[in-house]
Amino acid sequence: MTKHAPDLASAVREIAAEMKEKRDRGEVASYIPELACVDTGKFGIAVVDADGEVTAAGDCDEPFSIQSISKVFTLTLALGKVGDRLWRVVGREPSGSPFNSIVQLERERGIPRNPFINAGAIVVTDQILSGHQPREALGEILRFMQFLANDDSISIDEHVAASEQRTGFRNVALTNYMKSFGVIENPVEYTLGVYFHHCAIAMSCRQLAMAGQFLAHLGRNPITGHSVVQPERARRINSIMMMCGHYDGSGEFAYRVGLPGKSGVGGGILAVAPGKASVAVWAPGLDANGNSHLGRIALEALTRRMGWSVFGA
Repeated sequence: MTKHAPDLASAVREIAAEMKEKRDRGEVASYIPELACVDTGKFGIAVVDADGEVTAAGDCDEPFSIQSISKVFTLTLALGKVGDRLWRVVGREPSGSPFNSIVQLERERGIPRNPFINAGAIVVTDQILSGHQPREALGEILRFMQFLANDDSISIDEHVAASEQRTGFRNVALTNYMKSFGVIENPVEYTLGVYFHHCAIAMSCRQLAMAGQFLAHLGRNPITGHSVVQPERARRINSIMMMCGHYDGSGEFAYRVGLPGKSGVGGGILAVAPGKASVAVWAPGLDANGNSHLGRIALEALTRRMGWSVFGA
């Protein structure tokens, strides 16, 4: 008897309906004022398969603040600019500490553990900024996101950026501390300005899933045929997403979902099923580690139904 492939469209619709009914939805990121008022009742999901077909449900076309998901794309840009020299100023290991911790930096003389904790992403931003004015660097990041998603309407939410600049005292401290070790090359206020603004890029699940396609297909966009990065680099970015993409919840995400992924405190998660699909989910309520509570549950359900875990069906 032939085993039929699971129906992706049915799985996505059913998961969206299940998530809408969940009572425990997590808590929004109240320390960023503009994110504190987002409705936790929202849920969106979008999947782009290897043929470029989009399957989506829920609030999949509503833009949200991608926050730390932007760090996947700034890492890609920085590696394209400076190559493996980047690893002189940022590591590739899980941190075991909160995403905005300063304790580890002190022990390791200003070198962040990985490019996805705040300190590491600030160093990556600083590398992109070097040789440019802040406006030029930010424009490069935004144009890259628009190119990957094939959507020029993607923009920065200036209200969120301003909110982060007003309240980002811990990030200011981290950056000044790294500057004292010579890890930050540019003026602190310039680097932080670019960092706060790229974290405030707003995208929908549909746009985000489109932008992540190259990581699911060895660095190449299967729709356009454009090579974004070499296959080896795509694999390495995915490996860092698997190990470090969910802060202190990275091990739990790998255990339950089994895909490389990157979360943001806006409630979004970008996940990659290598060779199969790029997936974006959004549910604003967060768990204790700062990751989307329902987003992780939805992705676990999707990978289980579709047999997409990199560790086997």
